[in-house]
Amino acid sequence: MLPGFGLSLGYALTYLGLIVLLPLAALVWKASALDLDGWLQLLSAPRTLAALKLSFGGALLAALFNAVAGLLVAWVLVRYRFPGRRLIDALVDLPFALPTAVAGIALTAIYAPNGWIGQYLSALDIKIAYTPAGVLVAMVFVGFPYVVRTLQPVLETLDRDVEEAAESLGATRLQTFLRVIVPALLPTLLTGFALALARAVGEYGSVIFIAGNIPLRSEIAPLLIVQKLEQFDYAGAAALGTVMLGFSLLLLVAIALLQRWSGRWAERGA
Repeated sequence: MLPGFGLSLGYALTYLGLIVLLPLAALVWKASALDLDGWLQLLSAPRTLAALKLSFGGALLAALFNAVAGLLVAWVLVRYRFPGRRLIDALVDLPFALPTAVAGIALTAIYAPNGWIGQYLSALDIKIAYTPAGVLVAMVFVGFPYVVRTLQPVLETLDRDVEEAAESLGATRLQTFLRVIVPALLPTLLTGFALALARAVGEYGSVIFIAGNIPLRSEIAPLLIVQKLEQFDYAGAAALGTVMLGFSLLLLVAIALLQRWSGRWAERGA
């Protein structure tokens, strides 16, 4: 049904080059307009460092939280049958379909000092909206479905006989989970973690509403890029985008290597 290898490969490389590689190359080329002093001035600015730290640090924390919570939710949806299960399963996809600006407004309305949840947290002197914690909440919201939807198919095909065999040999439930289930799920869990991380790093719409965008405190790197574009500083915006691109590539390569190691470890354990 499909054309030959040469034609298929050529089409795939052409499509990848036009859609992915060409825009990224244009970004790097535009950033090269800055000289070395311009790069050093941009990267050493306290505002830039704070924004990059919040974007990548918040995305990492959000992805770690989603890895744990997403595993739990996927496990419940696959292993148990209860009233309302289909509704909960459908709600997991809500962040996919919801416009990011709408999500940001909704999260702000909930966690603002006069919001549904924020008013009770304010009484405890806990602030979520307009703080880095609000940025973390928004990143968790947009990245959560990636972990759940990545793990669900694997959990559905996981052989229950292996778990029963481990239990028959005297293994406790905790030992079965850690030594049988986790090795089988670890590569897929890392994939979901990587997807959630990448989604959170590049998130803009849902974050800027709840973040408050306070310089050196709750300002994310994508907002700095937009501000530089509004100031017609295209080279500075491209340079900051290139820095984010480089960090993201390093993180994804590290996660890919970790996935390969976890896959080999799971095969040895099997």
